[in-house]
Amino acid sequence: MNSTDASADDTLDLQLPEEFVALFRGEGNDRARVAGTRAREDLLDRLADWGPSVTPVGVFHLVPVEVERHGALIARWMNDPAVAAYWELTGPQSVTADHLRAQLAGDGRSIPCVGVLDGVPMSYWEIYRADLDPLARYCPVRPHDTGVHLLIGDAADRGRGIGTALIRTVADLVLAGRPACTRVLAEPDVRNRSSVAAFLGAGFRSAAEVDLPGKRAALMVRERAARGSR
Repeated sequence: MNSTDASADDTLDLQLPEEFVALFRGEGNDRARVAGTRAREDLLDRLADWGPSVTPVGVFHLVPVEVERHGALIARWMNDPAVAAYWELTGPQSVTADHLRAQLAGDGRSIPCVGVLDGVPMSYWEIYRADLDPLARYCPVRPHDTGVHLLIGDAADRGRGIGTALIRTVADLVLAGRPACTRVLAEPDVRNRSSVAAFLGAGFRSAAEVDLPGKRAALMVRERAARGSR
């Protein structure tokens, strides 16, 4: 299915926040500088303060990445062949570090995080504003739609339902922490059947298939109305 086949219910004109628009007007005054500061702080509603959650698989906490602290571990995960097939960030640690720093140096529309389960870092997540992301060029988005990328770091944590449980938890965190957000989106590669199945198990629905640069993706959507359903 092409992205143009998505339900009309998913379509709404993109309305960028005033803070974001101001950054691209060439306003060289104090208002633009203040807008930039607010954007960095507010685009994802202080994710760092969302706190831990009790899940069926343990206590889970999204911790914003610190490159010096987490870079080597994330680079190791990126070089796992099962991960590399979809993330394409293999190579020396500097490859991963550059990917992380590009987000950390941005305006706050994407925040890289380590997923810590019972005190142990075991997954990598990117929480991002889908309405401010290039994804919006390829499929319908709504204001404040929030996207999720993830990988489970070690093979021992895969195939046991842990990913499904944590995806559900993170979607709940997004919807609780971002009152203006009505949908959580994901776009796993259609070839990654285990990832697609995990999102379906976590309460997402498959809305369309979308041709993105480098992959054909399954557009997965979790509605606010589905929050808390099991």
